[in-house]
Amino acid sequence: MDARISSDMTKISNREKILQAGLRVVHEQGFSGASVRDIVTAAGVPQGSFTNNFVSKEAFGLEILNLYFADVCAIIARTLANEMLSPLQRLREYVEAIRQSVISDDLRSGCMLGNFSAEATGQNEPIRRRLVEVFGQLQAALSACLNAAIKEGELPRSAKPKELAGFILSALQGAILLSKATRSIAPMEQLDTVLFSRLLQKPERTGEVDPHDGGLPLGDVTHAL
Repeated sequence: MDARISSDMTKISNREKILQAGLRVVHEQGFSGASVRDIVTAAGVPQGSFTNNFVSKEAFGLEILNLYFADVCAIIARTLANEMLSPLQRLREYVEAIRQSVISDDLRSGCMLGNFSAEATGQNEPIRRRLVEVFGQLQAALSACLNAAIKEGELPRSAKPKELAGFILSALQGAILLSKATRSIAPMEQLDTVLFSRLLQKPERTGEVDPHDGGLPLGDVTHAL
């Protein structure tokens, strides 16, 4: 193959440059806080390249949201969907992967899904609808993992995987937000402790409470959700 043709094929298009740089800029500054000028400057392309490739900032926002979720799906594939691990170990690996992602930039950016939910859903219906779909897929992945844990005896048969998955998803998003606000990983660590030392521990006998633990047995917790 001609070297010049090979070089042309491997060149990154302005569109790709905008998406790659824009994902980073929006994650750092927020969707509303990141201007088109900020995005094209970070991408190193002319400002006209943005309007040539995206019909609106909203359309661009949907694309970077999908790019971010693709990264989340990769995490799910190697954790929650990894059948080489036991179900609760998959969940532990997933929570740890999210924790590592949160601390990778000194707790400044948080989760883009949560960030978009906080700032874009009030005025942007297409982004809100896409977030509903994304969170639904996340809850389904968590629920499937928890259902596997029930089948393998890691959780009691009375546990309700869908309700537990919804609770874990909400708690995880809240912990990420608090870690971002406080610049402390403590909320994530507290979530880890509650999940794996209390909520997702199977009692020796149904309904039994450890006399040294003031918490509810798992069966009671799941019925309360």
